[in-house]
Amino acid sequence: MCGIIAIVRGRSSRVPPASAELLALLDDVPGFLAGPLDPSLRARLDDAADRVGEVDRLLRGSPGVQALLADRALLAALDNITAGLSAQIELIERALDTVAGAALADLENVNAAMIRIKDAVWAVQRDRLRTARAVDELAGPDGGLAAIETYLSIQQALSALDRLEVRGRDSAGLHVLVRHHGLDLTSPAIATVLADRAADPLFGALAVRTPEGHLSFVYKASAEIGELGDNTRALRAQIQHDSLLRQALVAPTAESIVLGHTRWASVGIISQANAHPLNSEELDRVDGPYVTGVLTGDVDNFADLKATQALHIATEITTDAKVIPTLVSRQLSGGTELVEAFRATVNELEGSVAIGASSATAPDRLLLALRGSGQALYIGLAEDMYVVASEPYGVIEETDTYLRMDGETQADPDNPATRGQV
Repeated sequence: MCGIIAIVRGRSSRVPPASAELLALLDDVPGFLAGPLDPSLRARLDDAADRVGEVDRLLRGSPGVQALLADRALLAALDNITAGLSAQIELIERALDTVAGAALADLENVNAAMIRIKDAVWAVQRDRLRTARAVDELAGPDGGLAAIETYLSIQQALSALDRLEVRGRDSAGLHVLVRHHGLDLTSPAIATVLADRAADPLFGALAVRTPEGHLSFVYKASAEIGELGDNTRALRAQIQHDSLLRQALVAPTAESIVLGHTRWASVGIISQANAHPLNSEELDRVDGPYVTGVLTGDVDNFADLKATQALHIATEITTDAKVIPTLVSRQLSGGTELVEAFRATVNELEGSVAIGASSATAPDRLLLALRGSGQALYIGLAEDMYVVASEPYGVIEETDTYLRMDGETQADPDNPATRGQV
């Protein structure tokens, strides 16, 4: 089984929280947890969970990362505080296992409050602080707001891929489509780099394209034998050392969509050429409307589609996913509007599939499709962003509010919400 992850982010308007505000919320929490195992315990645990949960909320998204990277002393302080809270929670749990703990009249509600405070401390310690440090490593010391937001999307996608790798891990890929980058793509220095990285016809690791003046970056890793996390470590290293991506994110106007995938090969060999995302290029057609796509499931009629549509696909690319962006691009070339081109392509596919796609003609949009049973897509609704994943555990680090797409109800042509748009 494969896995899909995508991040669509808008520019945040929330003011980053102040260090004093965050620390003040936590001032009384150690005292709440230090009290005796008496009837007040549940209320104290709930108060502690409320305060730590509010810190978690404030530290989410771009404003939270900005706050943590602007004050390294805050990072260290929160590390120490959450480590201390974790130790206190462990002591309470041990005490609750004793006869004295079992004697509490409200033990069931106490246990529910314990779960709340444990989850809140975990989220701050293992999600928010870890995310900020990872974004810092990717963006470097000079990263501005645009860089922080794109690298945050990348980090969130990589973190989700780590979770989704339980579905399959022979290869993985991440596509970053950057718009409003402000680079002069014709300048000699940039043009030389682009020419070198555009020369890979198979869209392998570190390949770059410039559709519609945007920048399309792809990072890929593949291995027949490996451990969990190997692929995302390889992707992270490629991204961290990509100076062109760093340049593209200097402009304060730069924005991006991130589309990723982890693969467990069912059609086509294990290779970078077959790793998703795939783009729409054909051997003799590289300047058509530019589309990238990822797939979970199998396109049962992909060989027939290649033959009947005369798709000129490189022989090294043997995955069925390649037909999806290629067919959408062909539809666009014929003058079909993007969503209709995507819908028409999906209707040609046989099999059970979940698909994510993006197009340079609408670089701020993500297209999704789910057809048949056996696949899934979840759309997480988070602050200033959508996060899409093929399993709930690809979403929950960022939000516990999400929708599950329905792949078996016929779309309403008059309702865009049922036609694959995010």
